Amino acid sequence: MNHVPALIKDLALILGAAGVITLFFKRLKQPVVLGYIIAGLFVGPNFRLFPTITDLEGIKIWGEIGVVFLLFALGIEFSFKKLVKVGGSAAITGVVELACMMLTGYGMGQLLGWPYMDSLFLGGIIAISSTTIIFRAFEELGLKSKQFTGLVLGVLVIEDLVAILLLVLLSTVAVSRQFEGSQMVFSILKLLFFLCLWFVMGIFLLPTFFKRVSKWLSSETLLVVSLALCLGMVVLADKVGFSAALGAFIMGSILAETTQSEKIEHLIASVKDLFGAIFFVSVGMLINPAILVEYAVPVLLLTLAVLLGKTLFVSVGALLAGKPLKQAVQAGTSMSQIGEFSFIIATLGLSLNVTSSYLYPIAVGVSVITTFTTPYMMKLAEPLYTLLQKILPARWLAGLEKYSSSSQIIESESNWKKLLRFYFQVVVVNSVVIIALILLVSYILLPFVLLHFENQQLGRIITTVVALLMMAPFVWALTAKKMKRSAYAALWLDNKYNHGPLVMLEIARNILAVLLVGFLLRQLYPFWTAVTGTIVVMVVVGVIFRQRLQKFYQRIEDRFLANLHEKEMLELQKSQSHLSPWDAHLVHYNISPHAPFIGHTLEQLQWREQYGINIAFIERGNETLYAPARTEHIFPFDTIGVIGTDQQLQEFGKIIVAYEANFPAEKETVELETIIVDEHNRLKGKTIRESGIREETDGLVVGIERGGERMLNPSSQTILEWGDILWIVGNRKKIRKLNVG
Repeated sequence: MNHVPALIKDLALILGAAGVITLFFKRLKQPVVLGYIIAGLFVGPNFRLFPTITDLEGIKIWGEIGVVFLLFALGIEFSFKKLVKVGGSAAITGVVELACMMLTGYGMGQLLGWPYMDSLFLGGIIAISSTTIIFRAFEELGLKSKQFTGLVLGVLVIEDLVAILLLVLLSTVAVSRQFEGSQMVFSILKLLFFLCLWFVMGIFLLPTFFKRVSKWLSSETLLVVSLALCLGMVVLADKVGFSAALGAFIMGSILAETTQSEKIEHLIASVKDLFGAIFFVSVGMLINPAILVEYAVPVLLLTLAVLLGKTLFVSVGALLAGKPLKQAVQAGTSMSQIGEFSFIIATLGLSLNVTSSYLYPIAVGVSVITTFTTPYMMKLAEPLYTLLQKILPARWLAGLEKYSSSSQIIESESNWKKLLRFYFQVVVVNSVVIIALILLVSYILLPFVLLHFENQQLGRIITTVVALLMMAPFVWALTAKKMKRSAYAALWLDNKYNHGPLVMLEIARNILAVLLVGFLLRQLYPFWTAVTGTIVVMVVVGVIFRQRLQKFYQRIEDRFLANLHEKEMLELQKSQSHLSPWDAHLVHYNISPHAPFIGHTLEQLQWREQYGINIAFIERGNETLYAPARTEHIFPFDTIGVIGTDQQLQEFGKIIVAYEANFPAEKETVELETIIVDEHNRLKGKTIRESGIREETDGLVVGIERGGERMLNPSSQTILEWGDILWIVGNRKKIRKLNVG
């Protein structure tokens, strides 16, 4: 009779315990992650009241797979574009908070007398908040629509990226056992190089691959392909000296930019949940209650450090970023916990044998306590803000308000800023591709060719030709691609003192191209042969084949940009099929006193839910109610302004027209009009409230289109930017008068 392997018995025990305990936690409305950790404590080797697992190594491997899939799923939710869109406020807040918390953690470790490496890892452990816990708490407390949540989510994106960077840096420090500046710089540059390379190549190849095989991609096949890509990147990351977690995160971030991202995220959810559960159970298994009792004081001190430190430093960072005091306090109290990344950093220390045995259970203990306190800290924001208003001097409050208002003014982007950003993008991307090709030639292509050619010189010539053919388009882009012609021309003509810096930029990028080509040829030939070859290559690229290389590079760039923006274009097309002010118009209806819906509230009538229309305003006598609340009643002889598409208004009109009242007096024309924020109306940098639109037009801003994104019913505190398209419901003549200044 065959015996069941110990690993299967252990999995049965783990999943059974996890299932029972998480059901109990669900009933208590507590995070499931905590249930997994408690389940791990019960079935672990340090708790003898229940059956204990026997194959610790097997469970450890499953836990490592859980980390891979957790980071893969996090990467799909992350998306590099989110980092670009985070904005200065979240970036400033995140940098301030992370720097202060890491210093706090290191300082507390030293005060407690812990070794240098324990203190260093402790700084990373208490710096990263839990995305999972915060998301869950926002949903349960109904805070997702609050204004401060945008700042919190932006800071979480910064934290996720820094956590990945910490995994690399802490691994480097752990291996060398010391903090060397040059080694740190090399590790950071190496990380940035591979991040850029993997992102560029992934966006160039994967969306095209998915389009080519879409007819054969069933859900099952897509799941298998996605997991294969994830594990393939894990292996590749390990080969170049990075952690498995980094590889999984990078592949998830690349797939997040494809049109298949939502489907992949849905397909891997069950896989992530299964292996994630095993990972968090394995976290609980390593908790030793005796150690927690022995180190109860450090646990309590670190818990207070997280609760108070994160609240303080996030709030200060948000204030420095120009956020109002209330939003800063709300953001600070929301982020006062640590979670999954803290476990991963603590696990890294254990796996590398560089941290003490007590650090891991202490980190888990702090995480458990701060997770329980998260909802209460979020509820504390309002009382804390009220208290600060009472105890802070009036001039401080006035100064903070003035600073917040001035920080929100949006300045126009200078030509130098546009040009330098474009130079940076072109130089970095093309340099990374060229360096990657040089490494490919030096470590793979050249050894392969020399192995299969008896004539070594012929082999080197073939390698050189192949390498230069691959590099030529990118060398051309690095040396000759036009840089923001309008900005460049404006700077050149504006001031003669701009000529020198502009010429130096051109010289610098050409020198870089020459050095890279020379470096490649130096790998293959003696010095003077490489120098001569470099001169010949630059002449060929810059003069003889200039036009052909330009066209070829343009095709490469167009394909990359099409793949990069394909997901956004599809989302835009989908959004245009739903009701919005941009594909709708406004119609007036007069309410008859005989209509059956007289006296009902908008919430009771559910017109929006049934017909998809929006009530823009209600005119009642000499009063106009703009964007009426759901509790507003419909009364006889009201005039309602309704926004909808032709089809929606046709259906809605059937219940109104039959009872529509006739008014003998002619009213002023109220319409849905658009204006652009430009030099004529001088609205740039003002909030909607400050702009005076409501007073000057008797109108209401119901929508803003900005950079292809659309905001419906924007807040009165929304800052107007150059080129914004405003959709206003109001007096047509007054709106048009506003637009001409």
